[in-house]
Amino acid sequence: MFEFLKIPKCGELSIALQTMAGSSKALRLEGAITALVTPFVGHTKAIDFPALRRIVDDQIARGINGLLSMGSTGEFCTVTHDEHDKVNAAVVEYSAGRVPVIAGTGSNSTIEAVRLTQAAKDAGAAACLVAAPYYNKPSQRGMYEHFKAVQDVGLPVILYCNASRSGATMTMDTVAALAKLPHVVGWKEATASLAQASDVAARTDLAIFAGDDVLTVPIMAIGGVGVTSVLLPTCTDVAPEKVLAITDAMRRGDYAGARAAHFACVRLVGLTHALFETEVNPQGVKKAMELLGYCSAACRLPLVEASAASAAILTKQLQADGLLEQ
Repeated sequence: MFEFLKIPKCGELSIALQTMAGSSKALRLEGAITALVTPFVGHTKAIDFPALRRIVDDQIARGINGLLSMGSTGEFCTVTHDEHDKVNAAVVEYSAGRVPVIAGTGSNSTIEAVRLTQAAKDAGAAACLVAAPYYNKPSQRGMYEHFKAVQDVGLPVILYCNASRSGATMTMDTVAALAKLPHVVGWKEATASLAQASDVAARTDLAIFAGDDVLTVPIMAIGGVGVTSVLLPTCTDVAPEKVLAITDAMRRGDYAGARAAHFACVRLVGLTHALFETEVNPQGVKKAMELLGYCSAACRLPLVEASAASAAILTKQLQADGLLEQ
């Protein structure tokens, strides 16, 4: 076995990110974090920064706890390196210190992931979300060295390994080894696996975020700190308050209140299915946001705008959920 994997099992989970000598300073990232879309101008596909500012301001006004830029929902794979930096910096600028910004800085090139992370740090991001290298299919040693190089930048790192998108997996030994590094502070649970999240909670002190809205309660019940939500940017009249009610109750230890808030969101499940069963993320999300008046539904190739059939499904569901006038 590689020497880097020979580490002891971690102790009790702490939902606060503790200060350690030579580590990232104490940072508290928790609650409901919106995974932002990157809006494009319909006919040119240029980034629509005014629309992005409106979305950021609206989310903060509605009480969101934090923002995630340049994630999967933000189409980080189809922007240029320069645009990637500019979007992360813009979200930091627009948030103006009102909420923490987690900048997506993942790449399948370690050199580029390090560069993106340094740029995000220079822009003032609170932390970065780093996806596992996709397509390359690195070994566990390669995976470890990739994330270690990124965390050496000194910006708090949230690990993200979505095997369904990246084709890469991390063993729990690798996750536990990475959790010992001074600037690795969090884990986004992208598999919808409560078993995997439980392993991370049991073996590390990482702050765990649900990557699926419907698993917010169970993941927070085992020690998770919140959710990176895709529902939030679309359901502007209902979902922010509804999702925040869940995370706020769980943070207070009010499990009965959290369950009640969770079931109050059940009617939004239909919207979730409409968004993701008919279109890949973020095609459905962007169409919903266009219908709600936030931005164009335009995506960059190879992603395409949601179909007319999907738009009809979304319109019907948004109306049924009271988010769109009939």
